[in-house]
Amino acid sequence: MLEGVNVALGVSGSIAAVKTVELAHELRRQGATVRAITTPAAENIIHPWALEYATDNPVVTEITGRVEHVEFCGREGWADVFVVAPATANTVGKMAAAVDDTPVTTTATTALGADMPVVVVPAMHEPMYDHPGVLDAIERLESWGVDFVDPRIEEGKAKIAAESAVVTALARATTEQSLAGKHVVVTSGATTESIDPIRTLSNRASGRTGRAVARACYVRGAEVTVVHDGPDLPWANTEQVESAAEMLAAVQSVADEADALVSAAAISDYTVEAHDEKIRSGQDELTLTLQPTPKLVDTIRESHPDLSIVGFKAETEADEGAIVEKARDLLERAGMAFVVGNNARVMGEKQTRAVIVRPETTERVEGSKTDLAGAVATELATILG
Repeated sequence: MLEGVNVALGVSGSIAAVKTVELAHELRRQGATVRAITTPAAENIIHPWALEYATDNPVVTEITGRVEHVEFCGREGWADVFVVAPATANTVGKMAAAVDDTPVTTTATTALGADMPVVVVPAMHEPMYDHPGVLDAIERLESWGVDFVDPRIEEGKAKIAAESAVVTALARATTEQSLAGKHVVVTSGATTESIDPIRTLSNRASGRTGRAVARACYVRGAEVTVVHDGPDLPWANTEQVESAAEMLAAVQSVADEADALVSAAAISDYTVEAHDEKIRSGQDELTLTLQPTPKLVDTIRESHPDLSIVGFKAETEADEGAIVEKARDLLERAGMAFVVGNNARVMGEKQTRAVIVRPETTERVEGSKTDLAGAVATELATILG
């Protein structure tokens, strides 16, 4: 996700500085090259040697005659993005006031003056995060185009965001915003039909592909709504649903404002009339009468004839030609922009093999679900223009 990106990592004196070793490792796993800059307060919490090990680069602990702040973040500087993680209340306030008394704040002023993307990841006690002056500083920095990665509010503390959230923010800051101004709705994962208060009918879909597509669209600048039975996502509006009927209703509620729908969920084809109480075990035989659920893409297409819709078609056939044929049937029936056909065996797996089926052409995609998501988002950006 950060392949070839040069990240200047500013570390200030929050106890969350101990998290930056793993953050630097994760940035490198995602393909970035990382160089760290510390404040004196940060050095009281984490030794520069630890950051040197994590980044595989020397750490800047003072500004010298090399003018490291300009070398890293000047107009012709090495970095593609400057991230301050963790950012204390002290550092956030200084950045907003152009106070340059540490290597991190001096680098921040340089990056802002050079119009370089800047991402701030706050971490402090919650009362400090709620201080009017800190809130004013955040608002001022945001008005200058600085992106903030919201902290996790737990145990009276504004804890540093998860590494995945930081990676996503840096990817968005350094990726062409080909979906800027677009609203993309993504359905993801499995739906579940209740048999009784305990038992359900569902399927094996994990939601990895749908979440990856939503993230890829966000990285390219889109406003994203994810409709799923899953966690809240820090980079998307999340609509929590369980059944196929709930998913359809949720999509209908946001479709008027959408530019595209990516129907990546494995939606139940059948439902059953649920019993109010638990069905007692020990019976020799039990018959459930299954009733078909409405087809989400057909229903949305009928009410929104001009909406760009991307479909996913999972089949058990091993033959790629058969998968393409089924995907093309769906594409033509629902007037889709394109359909992603894949083998159902990749459900729940990290790797995938799929075919993007367009009205006239096809394209094979193999690799991680992140790779497939990037291909889908790029294709969608082309269609939306």
